[in-house]
Amino acid sequence: MPLEIKILDYGDIELESSFLVLGRDCGRTRRVLTLGFLIVGGPYPVVIDTGYRSNQIMETLGMRGLQFHENMIENQLARHGVRMGDVRYVCHTHLHIDHAGKDDLFPMNTTVVLNRKELEYSVSGLMHPQYPAPDIKHLIDRLHTRSALRFLDLEVTGPIELMPGVYCDAANAHTEGSMNIHVHTADGIATICGDVIYDFNDQIVTPFNEIHDAEPRTTGNHGTSKRAEKAAIKKLLSNSRYLLPVHDRPAKIEGGVVVGRLHDQVPGPVVQSLPQRNWFPA
Repeated sequence: MPLEIKILDYGDIELESSFLVLGRDCGRTRRVLTLGFLIVGGPYPVVIDTGYRSNQIMETLGMRGLQFHENMIENQLARHGVRMGDVRYVCHTHLHIDHAGKDDLFPMNTTVVLNRKELEYSVSGLMHPQYPAPDIKHLIDRLHTRSALRFLDLEVTGPIELMPGVYCDAANAHTEGSMNIHVHTADGIATICGDVIYDFNDQIVTPFNEIHDAEPRTTGNHGTSKRAEKAAIKKLLSNSRYLLPVHDRPAKIEGGVVVGRLHDQVPGPVVQSLPQRNWFPA
């Protein structure tokens, strides 16, 4: 059975708009998705990112969490016939507050997989308080429990195969230890890219305040350089058939251009097609 990615809806977040896209609508509030991903079709289910712990914890960042009963991770998995104990690996694109908040609901024989540099970065204080104490302290418990945690050293090794058709690779953007997860589907490579991309429209399709051709806009929330952020986005657009960020619906990519949007699964039906761009001579 070919690998497929199912979209898990962990609820929404209300936050300041320029946090998502650098300089956009400063001071205005915007509501965004918080998604996770379930990889099926392999020898066992794999979950990518687990959402935020509670609505209350988002208030520590001045944000509003909108998570309801149907958004609980166990209920999202149940929609696909998967129980928490069925999951072999929980992988993290990174460990920010809205990505690693439900790890403690999984049994210790479910292995949490992360880039070693990301755990180091999470305790550096450089993006505090986006790494809340309950989430990171739980990972330290896993650190001292046999097989409960798996470290990757992607900056040194290059891409690592987690299971047939699933590869982890250093993102080199957003946080110092962020990673992308590449899934080889029947319709090409689908890349789960965490928060390297927040908003396809204002970062890539019609980049906010960018005048150079094919120049993406960075997010307003990152711990690396602007050059690194832009390069990481360009690399994603060049190497993947589908891109799946956590705070926007998946996109279909052709020739480095976003040509369509998907909803609940990848591969899956395109629910919005973007018109071809008209080119005119100078």
